[in-house]
Amino acid sequence: MTSESANGDRAESAQVQLVPQQVAELAAEMSEAQSSSRRRKLARQLPELAARRGQASWRGIQSGGQASARGVRSGGQAAWTGVQAGGQLAWNGLQAAGRRLTNELLEMAPKVPVRSIGTLREQYPGRETEELADLLISGATRASAGLGAAVGAAAAVPFVPTMPVELGVETLALVAVELKLIAELHEVYGMPAPGNAAERTMAYVSAWANRRGVRITSGGLALAMGSPLRRRLERRLIAKATQSALWLAPLLTGAAAGALLNFRETRKLGHLVRDDLRKRAAGADGGGSAAGAGGAGAITG
Repeated sequence: MTSESANGDRAESAQVQLVPQQVAELAAEMSEAQSSSRRRKLARQLPELAARRGQASWRGIQSGGQASARGVRSGGQAAWTGVQAGGQLAWNGLQAAGRRLTNELLEMAPKVPVRSIGTLREQYPGRETEELADLLISGATRASAGLGAAVGAAAAVPFVPTMPVELGVETLALVAVELKLIAELHEVYGMPAPGNAAERTMAYVSAWANRRGVRITSGGLALAMGSPLRRRLERRLIAKATQSALWLAPLLTGAAAGALLNFRETRKLGHLVRDDLRKRAAGADGGGSAAGAGGAGAITG
């Protein structure tokens, strides 16, 4: 390999490694953006991030689908055999994509910027606990709707080569928005995840996968390969990516569908986590919230 090509490979690798950090920052900016024009401008960065990420994680899905289609065309028993083989390849591709997305999620999660309760109270002075929670859920739902609309609108452009990858990046960005929401709701209700940086990250990732507040057991939170939590993460990420694929509708109908579905899903998650935290806070101290101090940090803050 020549020195020039080696330098090019290193530069490309460095760009790909930057993607989790950039996705986390993009999600945070969209969640905190006050205007729809700002959110739209940020969402337009998705195609660029998709191009940097590359298409490797989606080749299995594409090859599986192509094999299935060839089986259908072959006719008779051979068609059924081909469908079975193609279906297995497609499933293997989905599993590989789920593992890839899970690895990227775990790389991205510690980089999601999260505001402490002190920072939130400085930004929204005079707001009570429930008002702060309302603001957080509202900001997250607008951000996720903007992400869905951006992918749906991009699908209206014919022959977009990065679209499968863009769906993967959109999925990661959406999860980052929801992780930020979960972590900041825990701050608002005075129940931030305990432990060191890695333990707090895993706690919020687990809360996202289980759609509830953080649960800490005596054995801690394990995300080892093959563990129930990791498998649940993979299933949820595959479901989200598959759901995003439904937005690739003609014209701009996909944009409307993506925005609406993302809005509803993030709002539902926010209310599920909020209700859980609210009940536990009420049981602990009558519904009071902590008034911690400090500035913005990462999800492991």
